[in-house]
Amino acid sequence: MSKIPIAIIGVGNCASSLVQGISFYGGSPRNGASVGLMHQQVGPYWPDDIEVVAAFDVDRRKVGIDVSEAIFAPPNCTKVFCEKIAKTGTIVKMGCVLDGVGTHMSGYDPLRTFQPLEKESTRERIIAELEESGAEIMVNYLPVGSEEATRFYVGCALEAGLALVNNIPVFIASDPVWAKRFEEKNLPLVGDDIKAQMGATVLHRTIVDLFRKRGVKIERTYQLNTGGNTDFLNMLNRGRLESKKTSKTEAVQSVIGVRLADENIHIGPSDYVPWQNDNKICFIRVEGKLFGDVPMEIDLKLSVEDSPNSAGVAIDAIRCCKLALDRGKGGVLHSASAYFSKHPAIQLTDDEAYQHVEEFIRGERDS
Repeated sequence: MSKIPIAIIGVGNCASSLVQGISFYGGSPRNGASVGLMHQQVGPYWPDDIEVVAAFDVDRRKVGIDVSEAIFAPPNCTKVFCEKIAKTGTIVKMGCVLDGVGTHMSGYDPLRTFQPLEKESTRERIIAELEESGAEIMVNYLPVGSEEATRFYVGCALEAGLALVNNIPVFIASDPVWAKRFEEKNLPLVGDDIKAQMGATVLHRTIVDLFRKRGVKIERTYQLNTGGNTDFLNMLNRGRLESKKTSKTEAVQSVIGVRLADENIHIGPSDYVPWQNDNKICFIRVEGKLFGDVPMEIDLKLSVEDSPNSAGVAIDAIRCCKLALDRGKGGVLHSASAYFSKHPAIQLTDDEAYQHVEEFIRGERDS
């Protein structure tokens, strides 16, 4: 069976967990331990069928070295669960900065933050490198708020003939204009904004869906998140959060039944706590009314390593994207997007999305 060659944009913590996972679930016996995988096998593909053949970043500590080394370079701080990563033979190339780095990032400890190279690449060079690498799928791991940079790289992917898994909250799959461009090129597209395996969004959605099914009227809810990785550092610039807040809020509103007024729902990143590193702590509160208009409330705390929590989902999204390529199916993959992403073009409940993606994997559903 052929490999799944991918190009990674942004070699940060999430990319580190993805590359570690590809190795962790490889070897003998085939696919390693089953713990932590939503699917051991997607069609004919196993996690270690994914190979990184191109990678781009803009940090001098990562550019110019093998991906297997770059994923452990500062400021990456995610948990190392697979130390023995074989050389990939893929050297991280310099990309284009654009708005991929917040202007406030340079004011922090230089040992932990962005150190840009002076000379950026060009659109033509990036397209050429994508084509020469043989990559079939681009995986977008740019920081939140990278609106211009994401559209730049997605344009490069279209020009080079790559499918896309968009893991960040810049709206591509849920934008009809971009969706049409991928459909016209007959290239699959999954997105937008990856929904972690057991993260704040899927947990919050499950709770409010349970309230709805049990006849509890939801009156107010919030979700507050703190973390110490560069994603949370980047999001201290509130101007970069508009699409992130929209993505997370709509993911919950879409399953809540009767939509809450804006003043009664607050979902979004809250603060950067350096010593948390890649650990994300989430607080969820839901207030409602039971039988007889009697009030009730629920408070939960979730603590999880942020980047590994998304990597298993990304592995499934990449393999579904590859299935679509094999089947000659282009455009938005609605089942995969609804199950793996917070802001798909078509929102479904998690139960519906799960059913649809299983049907897609079995070949019973086109998209």
